[in-house]
Amino acid sequence: MTAPPFALTHVTIITGDAQGTALPDHTLLVGDDGRIAAVGPSAEVLVPHGYRVIERSAHYVLPGMINAHAHLFADGKPLPQVLTSERAEKLVSIFMHSPFGKKMLAGRTRRNILTQLSSGVTTIRSLGDVGYEAVKARGDIEAGVYVGPRLIPSGPLMAVSGGHGAPQIALISDNPWDARRNVRINLRNGVGAIKIAATGGVTDARAIGEAGRPQMTEEEMTAICEEAHNAGILVAAHAQSKEGITAALRAGVDTIEHGAGMNAEMIDLFLSNPRSLYGSSALIPTLQACLPLVKLDRSITGIDDVVYANASMILDEMLQGIHDAAANGITIGMGTDSALTYVTHYNTWREIDLVARYGGIGPSHALHAATQANAKLLGIHKETGSVAAGMSADLLVVDANPLEDLRALATPNLVGIRGQLIENPDVTRFPDIDDHLDSL
Repeated sequence: MTAPPFALTHVTIITGDAQGTALPDHTLLVGDDGRIAAVGPSAEVLVPHGYRVIERSAHYVLPGMINAHAHLFADGKPLPQVLTSERAEKLVSIFMHSPFGKKMLAGRTRRNILTQLSSGVTTIRSLGDVGYEAVKARGDIEAGVYVGPRLIPSGPLMAVSGGHGAPQIALISDNPWDARRNVRINLRNGVGAIKIAATGGVTDARAIGEAGRPQMTEEEMTAICEEAHNAGILVAAHAQSKEGITAALRAGVDTIEHGAGMNAEMIDLFLSNPRSLYGSSALIPTLQACLPLVKLDRSITGIDDVVYANASMILDEMLQGIHDAAANGITIGMGTDSALTYVTHYNTWREIDLVARYGGIGPSHALHAATQANAKLLGIHKETGSVAAGMSADLLVVDANPLEDLRALATPNLVGIRGQLIENPDVTRFPDIDDHLDSL
């Protein structure tokens, strides 16, 4: 699908580097191949004949955001308590895998993908799908059925019996060879990522202390990583404790999702991981999935004692993990855990803001995590993640400087994906959720 060429003139470019570089009064040209043809000071860049001129003085252009940890099966509204019991979760899983459930899920997945795109997210890595609905969506987008972001879908995650994500969004194994088989099943179905549940999680824990407790063995995770890496596919691990993270890193996991405070061995493995696909591993914290459950009054969230205690424990570990990563030069990426309670698909900017403030890394580093760093750690930095000649025109145009106020990212003026422009992008918002999150 081609788009007419255009020029964005007299804009300030926020490069997305860790230093927060801003280039005022620049012009960028986007050819009909969807790639950036030229970028430079407006006085030096000549707009060719036939290009549409979009004058955006006093506006800011930055790389489209990359959400490296998303789910697409729900919209982020809190679930009624009646649906959070173990029995209800099994019934929901049965429904979601039924023909009617699959059809409903396909429509919901498409809506959530388009919501993220209209909010400025031009690349999504899904990490835990009910089935292969995100793989199908990727195929539709690439075939030109509709304009959408680039997708890196994982399909169902890898879990153990009774483990995190099971049975709703997981393939189950309890030994290394069955784990290999499940990876092969996902690869056969066209996934672009593999997700492991290395430890217990917060929202489906049944006892205090279950979140972060190791579940999958190092041997099982090693088998998964070997199979995925043989196919050139990155492996992400849900891991929320030192023990679980250490085992996952030893196994060769490429990205640690959520994280925890680090010891010397963990730091060394993040920085140099011989079993990982690219030789090192990265941390992707997801504060939105945990922080509201702890900071908001429980009369608002409605969570029980088990979820609250686990969330409090995990939040402290996640925050320490961010500080340890920043202090030791470990790559920090950005993912929202969208679809979970209070994590809507249009609030990616909030994750950047929370990591900047609560994680203490500041706006420029947090924005870098969501653009250039994510592109590099996902291995797509030669295609997207920066505003430079030859790159895909995956762009976000906003009305104010996000380095001064990250809320500027909340209401994009324009979004570009492969040179296709979404003008006056709009999303359906949930005012009650936003009011609660604004209090944070």
